[in-house]
Amino acid sequence: MIWVSWREQRTETLIAIGILAAVALILAPSGIEMARAYDHDGIAACLGTQASPGCGDAVRSFQNRFNQISGLLGWLTLLPGIVGVLLAAPFIAQLESGTYRLDWTQSITRRRWIAGKLGLAVGVAMVISLAFIALVTWWRTPLVHVNGRMENSVFDSEGIVAVGYTLFALALALAVGVVWRRAVAALVVAFMAYFAARLFVDVWLRQHLTPPISVTFPARKGEIAALNHAWVITEHPSDRFGHTIVPKIGACPGGNLKQCFAEHAPGYIHAVYEPASRFWSMQLVEFGLFAGIAVVLIALSAWWVDRGA
Repeated sequence: MIWVSWREQRTETLIAIGILAAVALILAPSGIEMARAYDHDGIAACLGTQASPGCGDAVRSFQNRFNQISGLLGWLTLLPGIVGVLLAAPFIAQLESGTYRLDWTQSITRRRWIAGKLGLAVGVAMVISLAFIALVTWWRTPLVHVNGRMENSVFDSEGIVAVGYTLFALALALAVGVVWRRAVAALVVAFMAYFAARLFVDVWLRQHLTPPISVTFPARKGEIAALNHAWVITEHPSDRFGHTIVPKIGACPGGNLKQCFAEHAPGYIHAVYEPASRFWSMQLVEFGLFAGIAVVLIALSAWWVDRGA
């Protein structure tokens, strides 16, 4: 049973591995270059408490050199969705063609057939997503030291949430496919739904999964230590009570708003943020959300096939 399931899953698995290998080949040269630049320019020393006066220019130069490449990695957040729906294809294709009926005439029960098929797809999805996380984590290590890892495009590709995303995409494709039984159409619809769900989480839901922190501080202090590497959701000039204040027209002509408010009363900044220390707690909450939905959808898909096929 396992060997037969693997043969039917093999093509999609190899395609997923090929996509991951292509991403690795693209990232490897710049990752090695970035690690060398980080060591050669002494960026680690510049991030310490005893930074030299010229460290600001060195860090900015490093950021300008590699941040643009890092920004392109935001597109890699689509990869878990692509892998997930791809690995659901063999199961849906068998339902569409009706070949599952032949399997059930052999010495195997429906439930064992369903468990073997879905178990293999879930296992491959988890392995590939973990390999993807390891690759991106290695590539971004120097930038994480400089910028942190709370930004959406970084948060989505490190930690464990990408495993939840992959399982969610797989489960979503299975749920649509077992009802519709049109493989190509089901995969397209599932991926679009996955993309919409991920967009909703990134834009709105994530900042409400764990209550963010609000703080008001004098603008003359510059950025407070709590905001270092944090995910700053909103930040704006305010009075000392945190109420938003709009500078008078012409008071800050094209200048830095924080610096301007440091020079004009009342000179406070109000920020709403998620601190860097919450990275793993937020990862666990979001992983639990997507993985939990995936478990429900996979169970419903298995039940639907077992009862209705």
